[in-house]
Amino acid sequence: MVGKGLTEWSNEPKARPILPGHHRPHFLGDLGFYDLRVAEVREVRVCLPRGDGLHSFCYYHRWFNGRRILERLFIYVLASGKADLPFCLCWADENWTRAWDGGERDVLLEQKCCDEEDVAHVESVLPAFRDPSEIPGQV
Repeated sequence: MVGKGLTEWSNEPKARPILPGHHRPHFLGDLGFYDLRVAEVREVRVCLPRGDGLHSFCYYHRWFNGRRILERLFIYVLASGKADLPFCLCWADENWTRAWDGGERDVLLEQKCCDEEDVAHVESVLPAFRDPSEIPGQV
């Protein structure tokens, strides 16, 4: 699956064993697969690690010429005001390809940089940098 609604778990329920001893799909206990369109699931994803000694979150931030992708959980965290674990953003400054299935040369979204894009990108992340839970100085 590629496109709207894609998560790491989009294809997991469809997986089937291909070798003896190959156990697929893996179900994740009480949490199960997550659907970030469901508010309760987003809340669990944010709250779950708090009691497990986790210090902070690092959220991937994808910016492709004004288009953000895979940002739903992070937008929820900022909007909810429940980012009480410190966080930082990890910007993937590269083309988005089909590398997960061997198609590194199949470019889905191209990363282009120019002065105007750089300014727009920085402006788009200012709300995150202003959040009191953001870990300062992570460059």
